[in-house]
Amino acid sequence: MSMDRIELRGLQVFARHGVLDTERRSGQEFLIDAVMWLDTRPAAASDDLTKTVDYGALASRLARLAEEPPVRLIETLAERLAADCLSEPLVAEVEITVHKPQAPIAHPFGDVAVVIRRGHPAPGPQRPEPPSPGSAPPRSSPGPAAPGSAPPPPSPGPPAPDPRRPA
Repeated sequence: MSMDRIELRGLQVFARHGVLDTERRSGQEFLIDAVMWLDTRPAAASDDLTKTVDYGALASRLARLAEEPPVRLIETLAERLAADCLSEPLVAEVEITVHKPQAPIAHPFGDVAVVIRRGHPAPGPQRPEPPSPGSAPPRSSPGPAAPGSAPPPPSPGPPAPDPRRPA
């Protein structure tokens, strides 16, 4: 199934994120982009806001989450915002960009941004990882024997040859 996108770009937030004490004391402006992938056909067919993402409410939530509490890294902020977007039941995947246009960099620059893309884990049973080469085979017993109990019987070897059949 193809996915549609809802994009919220350039959400302006004043916050006190950063590694340096001056950033945390003075604060600065951050810009946030959120791109969400979802199926918008049910909303389009019914003209019903409850069948899509209310981007006005989303902007308010993201702004509130971006303002407090302060973090050192914008990577941490991006994860926080992505988790909120994925809490929307209809959103399958999200891309968050946190721009820090006033980052304390000693050279002229246009923008600094962290971009992350997150989604829900695939539904269904997860397949176990195959053993790596040279690793021991998985144990078939539930674990070590309890103290004072008898060790498990040795595993049987190959079947004994049938004496009635010629070799």
